[in-house]
Amino acid sequence: MIFKKVTILLLAFSLLSFSIQKDLSKKIDKEIKDTFKLSSYAYTPISFSTEINKELPSQFDAKNFISIHANKKVVGYAYMGKAPSKTDEFDYLVLLDTDHIVLKTKVTAYREDYGGEIGSKRWLQQFIGKKASDNLRYGDNIVAISGATISVRSMTNAMNNLLKSLKMLQSKKLL
Repeated sequence: MIFKKVTILLLAFSLLSFSIQKDLSKKIDKEIKDTFKLSSYAYTPISFSTEINKELPSQFDAKNFISIHANKKVVGYAYMGKAPSKTDEFDYLVLLDTDHIVLKTKVTAYREDYGGEIGSKRWLQQFIGKKASDNLRYGDNIVAISGATISVRSMTNAMNNLLKSLKMLQSKKLL
């Protein structure tokens, strides 16, 4: 009897998490197709060893970093991350070209009442064109947003960590 209840409970949780993942996948799929001008594509998850990940400011695994393929050729990469906000965290997506230059950033889920302005296309476009050698600085080359200070700093730090990680992976010839 207990086994049956546990099985039903586990099934319910797995179905719930699947629907959340499915919704997120639709958002990411749309962004990939729009950014890379693709009607269809394939992707390959990319991960690095635990030793390499320990050295990196951002973590890379098969669930958050993929190469995007069209016509049997790599056309770019997608990185999905989480960053802290005032009391929670938000999810973001970064699309990169084959040279690991930022093509697009998008906040895919923001869970706070305030600070959601960081999800605006206008604010996020300042990351387009950034590459591994760039250093982002809040209030200098990254514009502040009144009422979203924590989220802006967090996104800036997350992007810096991603760019530094890409630089390290490039120097090790892993990308």
